[in-house]
Amino acid sequence: MDDKAPLRQAWRRPTAPRPIVIIGAGGIVNDAHLPAYRLADLPVAGIFDIDATRAETLAAKWNIPVFPNLTDAIATPDAVFDLALPPAAHLDVLPELPEGATVLLQKPMGRDLGEATGILELCRTKSLVAAVNFQLRFSPMMLAVADAVERGWLGDLVDVEVHLNLVTPWDLFPFLKKMERVEISVHSIHYLDMIRALLGNPNGIHVRTMGHPNHELAQTRTSAILDFADGIRTTLSINHDHDFGRQFQDASFRIEGTDGAAVVKLGLLLNYPEGEPDELWIVRRGQDWQSVPLSGGWFPHAFIGTMSNLQRFAAGEDSQLMTSVEDAWHTMALVEAAFESARSPATQIKEKP
Repeated sequence: MDDKAPLRQAWRRPTAPRPIVIIGAGGIVNDAHLPAYRLADLPVAGIFDIDATRAETLAAKWNIPVFPNLTDAIATPDAVFDLALPPAAHLDVLPELPEGATVLLQKPMGRDLGEATGILELCRTKSLVAAVNFQLRFSPMMLAVADAVERGWLGDLVDVEVHLNLVTPWDLFPFLKKMERVEISVHSIHYLDMIRALLGNPNGIHVRTMGHPNHELAQTRTSAILDFADGIRTTLSINHDHDFGRQFQDASFRIEGTDGAAVVKLGLLLNYPEGEPDELWIVRRGQDWQSVPLSGGWFPHAFIGTMSNLQRFAAGEDSQLMTSVEDAWHTMALVEAAFESARSPATQIKEKP
């Protein structure tokens, strides 16, 4: 590969895009799915939601058809199904899809590893071409980081750190109040999946995750250490409750190797939902830090990548389905291990004799 060529920031589009049937009309569809598909000229055949009013409102805004029921939606010829559903609903809808259908599931892959395993087995039984929408991997900034790693710019990776110290407006997500698993399952799962994409599966994980006195959510703060091979240190320090002004807020992903380093600013998370621009900085040993101009943001551009990879794989244009249910199951297993670790007692400090 040409060392001077621009870093990769976008996934190739399918040559002959298939019509997308969206099942679910929640906020993420309006904020990311539909903007992404329109930006990439990926055709949307229509949308269905059990809340007909919600589906009709969203369809009117985006000028797309509404399906009156699930049966009509899944009868769309040659469709790719975009299941933008809560995790508990996947196992209700997947059995209704045609044998061998192509489907993208909203993350997480079920509420826990048991449901993830059920989804995996169902996809195998029905021969579904199925991926999970772990879209951070497909964001322009992270595609560029992965390209830099593949080119050897950073050398052997030795240190990966995710640091969040910001305020998240949890009131935008009232459904989270009912969940027993919040921060890791719906947020830090992105970082755990991205770390897997860079380093593979870890040997283990050590976690503490907790809530905050200012609200009712089960967890909004997490500390984690992932065990990889000797010499690789991987940590997450996540605090969604730093509500003391912008000055010392941070949302960053740092990747260091023996020959270079990369630092990503996750701009979407700062002043959410308005956000700030994402940033990527890379340095190679003996050189100065360089800012890499980005061609888009996490939202909505990353959502183009997951759908494009799925359609290209189904058409035989891509050899690998990057976030297949087979791969995503390992991210769910890592999440499950994180919660098991969080329940484990800490090593007690000995008292002075």
